[in-house]
Parts: sequence; structure tokens; C-alpha cells
Amino acid sequence: MKRPSTRPPPGPRPSVPDPRDRLLEAVLAFVRAARSLPGVHRIALVGSLATDKPVPKDADVLVTIDAAMDLARLAAVGRRLKGAGRSINLSADIFLADAGGRYIGRVCRYRECHMRVLCGAQHCGQRQHLNDDLHVVTLKPNLIAAPPIELWPHIVRRVAVPTDTEALLVMKLEKEESLREGDDAAAHNAGS
Repeated sequence: MKRPSTRPPPGPRPSVPDPRDRLLEAVLAFVRAARSLPGVHRIALVGSLATDKPVPKDADVLVTIDAAMDLARLAAVGRRLKGAGRSINLSADIFLADAGGRYIGRVCRYRECHMRVLCGAQHCGQRQHLNDDLHVVTLKPNLIAAPPIELWPHIVRRVAVPTDTEALLVMKLEKEESLREGDDAAAHNAGS
């Protein structure tokens, strides 16, 4: 006779009752910090926060960058996003694509680059803060070309956006975008 299992079901086990709110707040902070970095072209939300999944395991962000961008500052901003996820027993991933739409890897989770047993990068240290573990994770070209929700430089919705994602992330960024465009228009009119 088989005994009933006493193990909890597999999957994420966040330390807070509503982890989506906390992850969405962390993504908002990430976008606000990363959008001003030289070399960042686009920031998009991919993964479970772009769906109605009630308990995501992480926050997934896709950042399109210049191929030669120094990743140090983006990595620091990314570690804050990852730390926000870890603080509630979840995680985050910052996926990177070049301006040509090619997936190049993820932002490395380590502050300093040197060989570690747990490092999955194929070329660890060749490019600081790049985890090119393409043998572990890759993004399909169509996801890079048309991610579910683009957050910066313009809001683009390609899916039905979950209510909480809309209210806690997309609408706030959209309001900031319209204020920025209004300021730009006022400055242009003043200069005419």
C-alpha cells in the first residue's frame, strides 16, 4: 500500500500571500532605473507576470541592448530585482537581446565575474556580467521580436494584460510616458 506523501506540492512557495504585487513593484523599480542607462533600447515583460498565473516563480524581463554595452550598471539594477524576488522566496531573470533581435543570454547573478562551480556561462568572464548559458535557456526569435508587453520606451500590449499587471505596472509607466511626452511637447513649443 502506498503512503500518502507529506511533501508539499512542487512549485514556487513564496513567503507572502500575494507575491504578484511584490514582483510587479520590483519590475516597476527595475524599469525606472534601467530605462535611463546608456545602451538600453527596450524593456519588456515576458513570462508568468504577463499571464494570470496566480503564483509565479519569478519575474522575467527582456532587455534589448547595444551589442557593446557595458553591463555593469544594468547588472546592479538587475541584482536589485533579483533580490526583491529572493526576499519573498522567488526570483527574477533579466534576459538580454541585441538590437538585431538575437538572444545573447542573461544578466549574471554574481557581482564579480570569476569561475564558480554553479556558473553556467559558456564563456565566463569573456564579457563581464553576461551569463551566456544558451545551452540552458534561450528565447525564441518571435518572443524577442514581439514580447507580450513592452514597457519602455513605449507601452505595447500584445496580450490581454492581467488586471494587477495593468494597475501596478503598465498604467503607472504609461502615465509617466504621457507626462514625459507632454514635457517634451511643452519644451518644443517654448523653443519655437
